[in-house]
Amino acid sequence: MFAVFKPARKVALAAISVVSAVALSACNPTGISSGGPTINTSKPVPVALLVPRGSAQSGDAALAQSLENAARLAIADLTNVQIDLRVYDTAGNAGTAATVATQAVNEGARIILGPVYGEAANAVGLAVANRNINVLSFSNNATIAGGNLFILGHTFNNTADRLANFASRQGKGNMLVVHSSDVAGQVGRNAIQQAAGKTAATITGTVAYDLSQQSVIDTVPTIRAQIDSTGSNALFLTSTTAGALPLLTQLLPEAGVDPATTQYIGLTRWDIPAQTLALPGVQGGWFALPDPIMAQRFRSRYEGAYGGGPHPIGGLAYDGIAAIGALVGAGKSDALTGAALTQGAGFQGVGGIFRLRSDGTNERGLAVATIQDKQVVIIDPAPTSFTGAGF
Repeated sequence: MFAVFKPARKVALAAISVVSAVALSACNPTGISSGGPTINTSKPVPVALLVPRGSAQSGDAALAQSLENAARLAIADLTNVQIDLRVYDTAGNAGTAATVATQAVNEGARIILGPVYGEAANAVGLAVANRNINVLSFSNNATIAGGNLFILGHTFNNTADRLANFASRQGKGNMLVVHSSDVAGQVGRNAIQQAAGKTAATITGTVAYDLSQQSVIDTVPTIRAQIDSTGSNALFLTSTTAGALPLLTQLLPEAGVDPATTQYIGLTRWDIPAQTLALPGVQGGWFALPDPIMAQRFRSRYEGAYGGGPHPIGGLAYDGIAAIGALVGAGKSDALTGAALTQGAGFQGVGGIFRLRSDGTNERGLAVATIQDKQVVIIDPAPTSFTGAGF
C-alpha cells in the first residue's frame, strides 16, 4: 500500500497545474515551513481525513474504512479536546485528492490527515500549500516530504537506522547488502547505506537480483563469494516475505552462508504473514517492528470497537489524531503549525513513540526482534522516549 514502490514526481499534476510557483516550492524536501493556521482550541478543530474510498483498486475500500475507524477511535480516546472529523473520498486518485483537499480547506479544515498514496499526497500538499495548511499523509515515501507535507508511514530509513545501529553495537557491523533491482530494492539499499554511515558499521558491498526466481538462484553464489572475500559478518536483505526472502533464506544457508556466523538482517517485517515464522531460514534473523505491547493494545481496542482487526496501516490515522489531539490539548493557537508539529518530544502512537522531523519525515521508536522456534522474540525493546533513544 505504500508509495515507496512508485517514483515520486516533484511537479504539479495536470489536475493542479494552476498552482502557483510558491506552492510548487512548498513541498521541497529541504525543510519544513514553520507556518500553519491559528486555531481556537476551545472549539472543535476541523480536521479533514482523506481516504481512498471509491478506488477501483482491490482492498482500498477496506483500507479507507479502517483509517476512518482508527481516527474515530483516537478521537474517542482524547481528553478535553474536540475534533470535528470530516471525511473525504479520494478514489485513490491524485487529481481527486487535490480537489477534495481544496474543498476541505474551503469548508474550514485546519489540517489534513491523509491521503495514502505518494502521488496523491504530493498533489494534496501542492494544492493547499498557499492556504497555510499542513498535511499529515499516510505515505512512507520520503521523497515527497517537506514544506507543508509530512509523512506518517514507516520508512526504510527509520528501520535501517535502528537495525544498523543495533548491529554495529553487537559487533555485526560488516554488512553485505542484498537487494532487488527494482525501485523498492534500490530505495532500501540506499537507506541501509545511509544508516551505516551514521554508525560504526561498514557496507562491504552490494548484490542486486532481478525479480525472478532464476535471478535469485543465480545470485546465491555471488553472495557467498562476496561474503568470503570481504569478511562480512552480516547480510542485510531488503526482500519481503512475499518476494525473495523465503528463497534467499533457504538457498543461502544451503550454499554455506551459515546464519550462526553471518547474521541475517531484514529491512522488512519477517513476522507477516505468520506462516513466515515457520521457515527454517529465518530462524535467528533480526528485523525491526513497532512496540508489540502497544500494537497489541491498539489491536484489542480496535477489535473490541469494530469486531475485526485493523488494516496493517490503519493505525496511522490513529497516530495522526493522537498528535493533533496532544498539540491542541496544550491550548495554544499555533498548535497546528509546522513548528508545533515537529516538537522534539514526539507523540505516543499505536506502535510506540514517534515524532515528525523538520524535513517532513518521521522517526519511530522500534523494537529489534528475532525468530526462535517459530516465535517472535524481542531482543532490544522499543525506546519509550527520544532521550537517548539511539536514533
